[in-house]
Amino acid sequence: MTTPLVSSDAGALLGVYARVGPHFVAGEGSQLIAEDGTRYLDFVAGIAVNALGYNSPVFRDAVMRALEAGLVHVSNLYRTEPGERLAVELTSRAFPSGGQAFFCNSGAEANEGAFKFARKWSGKSEIVAFSGSFHGRLFASLAATDRPDYRRPFEPLLPGVQIVPLGDTEAAGRAITPERTAAVIIEPVQGEGGVRPIATDFLTFLRELCDACGAALIFDEVQCGLGRTGTLFAAERSGVVPDIYTLAKPLGGGLPMGAILVNDRVAAAMAPGDHATTFGGGPFVATVALDVLRTVAEPDFLADVRANGEWLGGRLNALASRSPRVSEARGCGLMWGLELNEVAAPIVAAARERHLLVLTAGPTVIRIVPPLNITREDLERGTAILEDLLA
Repeated sequence: MTTPLVSSDAGALLGVYARVGPHFVAGEGSQLIAEDGTRYLDFVAGIAVNALGYNSPVFRDAVMRALEAGLVHVSNLYRTEPGERLAVELTSRAFPSGGQAFFCNSGAEANEGAFKFARKWSGKSEIVAFSGSFHGRLFASLAATDRPDYRRPFEPLLPGVQIVPLGDTEAAGRAITPERTAAVIIEPVQGEGGVRPIATDFLTFLRELCDACGAALIFDEVQCGLGRTGTLFAAERSGVVPDIYTLAKPLGGGLPMGAILVNDRVAAAMAPGDHATTFGGGPFVATVALDVLRTVAEPDFLADVRANGEWLGGRLNALASRSPRVSEARGCGLMWGLELNEVAAPIVAAARERHLLVLTAGPTVIRIVPPLNITREDLERGTAILEDLLA
């Protein structure tokens, strides 16, 4: 029996989250189960974390196998097999000519480390990011995040970070220089910035400019990576290969895990002592992450994501064409945003009353990031609720 939650217990948590809705006590497939037994269809998936949904056999089996091994944590002073195998399978898929991996605990930590690696490799210090970006809430990652409301209370942040207009090649050309620029960071599909797939032409331009200027191109795939767009890496949609990938959200299957993948050129610049973390890539979480990776990398799994994404995109684009309340549908795979002609928060609240969970991506965008293995039946049911609310 589940012990009822005491509502006053929430006061023990630091008040940095505006929590809403019911207390959740269990999950199954694409549904969350509240304390009173009510089931909610989840188009949030822990904000693109729970790629395999809830109570997944893949996750359960990996956890049990990791527990049976008896190793939850071993210092990175020593070798363990799961982290090494995970590094091989990630880097071999990421870089045609090879690379190396560093494991950490979150997306923000991955981006912080990526900036360090780029500075060490290039011998320069400046970072260029873009409007609409979100790269985390630590000091360097926050400096590269285009959210003044997040940044302002904690300024001054890391100096030497420029945020330039997204898609503006002239502005990017002025900001990215051979003398100063260590790295350029961009999300191939922006998440927090409104679910915006970045044009292939712009990513290609950045790749060529970084090559010419000796700067590292970083693709932040914390939210859009690992199958979310219907390819293992979102970058595959453009054919552009970065110098560094940052990953996190779905990697651990719900356990905290991040990764920095670097090509051989960047890897060659790093030496023992240049970076470290206590928990990154431990044998328990790496065992789980390896099974998650192998599952989402399966061609049939990715084909299903693409098929469901095409179906969902068709329904959302049709909604945008007929509803005066919706100006645009944007996205790919199972990562979509509905740009509204009104504030999105009331629609999110109304959906929750109908037992559908969605979230915002800025003031006027509804973000849809369900589990990647969601059934078509559940996808249709949730989409119908949104269509009804926005009719």
